Amino acid sequence: MGFKFENLKVWQISPVIADEIDVVGQKFPKHELYSLSNQMRGAANSISLNIVEGSRGLTNAEFKRFLIIANRSALEVVGCLFLAKPRGHISNDKFAELYAKIETLVKMIQLLINTLND
Repeated sequence: MGFKFENLKVWQISPVIADEIDVVGQKFPKHELYSLSNQMRGAANSISLNIVEGSRGLTNAEFKRFLIIANRSALEVVGCLFLAKPRGHISNDKFAELYAKIETLVKMIQLLINTLND
């Protein structure tokens, strides 16, 4: 693998989660496709893309900044899931599954952040 991010476990997991979120979001009702669904899917993509963009940073501080943004995007996805569940757009089981995966990813990203010295 030629790029630094490809070797990062947090990056390897993030596109898989983004794909799962995309599938879920596409099943939202038509009136949500350009609001909540789009917001959730964009935030899920942003996790992976910020890890990629930050991995090429020249300093650990810059990489940390992008990892923090990736974590914020992950939390945004969780927020969207919390909005989708009571609206009946996602089942309790799917919510719990995605919540657990994102929670694990957030913890992993935070551990990576903690290893980087400024």
